[in-house]
Amino acid sequence: MNLLRWIGAMSLLLMWPGLAMASELDASQLSIMWGVPFAGVLLSIAVMPLVAPIFWHHHYGKVCAAWSLAFLIPFTLMFGPAVAGHGLVHALLAEYLPFIILLTALFTVAGGIFIRGNLHGSPGLNVAILAIGAVLASFMGTTGASMLMIRPLIRANDNREHKAHIVVFFIFIVSNAGGSLTPLGDPPLFLGFLKGVDFFWTVSHIFQETLFLIGTLLVLFYALDFWYYHRREEIKPVDPTPDTHSLGFDGAINFWLLGTVVGLVLLSGFWKSSIVFDVFGTEVGLPGLVRDVGLIAVTLISLKFTAESVHEDNQFGWGPMQEVAKLFAGIFLTIIPVIAMLKAGVDGPFGAIVGAVTRPDGSPNPLMYFWATGALSSFLDNAPTYLVFFNTAGGDPQVLMTALAPTLAAISAGAVFMGANTYIGNAPNLMVKAIAEDRGIKMPSFFGYMAWSGAILVPLFIIMTFIWFR
Repeated sequence: MNLLRWIGAMSLLLMWPGLAMASELDASQLSIMWGVPFAGVLLSIAVMPLVAPIFWHHHYGKVCAAWSLAFLIPFTLMFGPAVAGHGLVHALLAEYLPFIILLTALFTVAGGIFIRGNLHGSPGLNVAILAIGAVLASFMGTTGASMLMIRPLIRANDNREHKAHIVVFFIFIVSNAGGSLTPLGDPPLFLGFLKGVDFFWTVSHIFQETLFLIGTLLVLFYALDFWYYHRREEIKPVDPTPDTHSLGFDGAINFWLLGTVVGLVLLSGFWKSSIVFDVFGTEVGLPGLVRDVGLIAVTLISLKFTAESVHEDNQFGWGPMQEVAKLFAGIFLTIIPVIAMLKAGVDGPFGAIVGAVTRPDGSPNPLMYFWATGALSSFLDNAPTYLVFFNTAGGDPQVLMTALAPTLAAISAGAVFMGANTYIGNAPNLMVKAIAEDRGIKMPSFFGYMAWSGAILVPLFIIMTFIWFR
């Protein structure tokens, strides 16, 4: 984290003289080559753990910092400190800090809840845990549900030889698909809610799609887990978790704090305030500020009042959170020009992608909206990707919820469902992977995980296209 603070300080010093005159970037004039640092971050995450695992484990923060500076320094020299400073401050205050504060609060609070007792990870029990996690995801967010359920799931299966497939399906179901029914479930839907989409619109318009995806994944998982479970030598002779406690919960205060997190997120959406602080061209609204301060307070309260024994039983540590914070710092910085080029619409370097979602007669094509939103959400931040296509489809929530309901459904489903295609498609994906690896589970590589999603998810998305998004 010291490295990230150093980068931030150096970048602000570099741009300080022009920050007060911050101006918007004309992204239509950008070359696609400005996306190279972002591609470098993605390739580093994908390749370096395979070719240089020891180096990556110790220096992944420095690698992301190098790619960030490879973008920031040339960008500042070419466009001036005003434009670069505006982009940096906006990415920091409007996107990265709220994102990482919420993740930290959920990671801390969920890490303070210990489910006592030794659940035995049979295929039936694992399906039940995944199904419960999917339901919780739409009410406490995919990140909250993932952080709450992944530890007991791993512990229930710690006497199994093969566990990676369990975590992969957990990412598919709990960390992504489960969050598709309410604005609390996933950031793209929350942004739609802030834009005027009714709170219960998604549950009434993509419930069938969600039920199909989660139901099919649970059936496929049960079949695969059943096969593994009944292989010889699958169950270890000695269970690492002894049957010494009855089923129950420790750290009950964190359930109240979890409810507080949900309340703060909802408050920031419902509360409209005219009080806005302008920070070098980036508007910081009072509701968002109150939410973030409240989330920091929740984090500190959880750390203060959760018994040490609970953290020890949960094997709670900051390693996974630090990894996510550093990697996403590099992603959020280097993605600045990529998102700007997307927002430039048909006039920008990605004009062909944006233009492809419209039929020759000028009407939106739900099929293309589903796949364009989903494909970009697999590698970019799915929240701004959702907004880009929301605005491309007209940006009027009343029209999108009625006359263009199939288009909004396609955008919503693509942004949420296809975040499962890669480790970086949604923040909890990477967090779950980091926690699993911290517990000794050998997870698939970046491309290995994409082989899983390509073999399982993509065919399901194709079937869904022919049923709902033609």
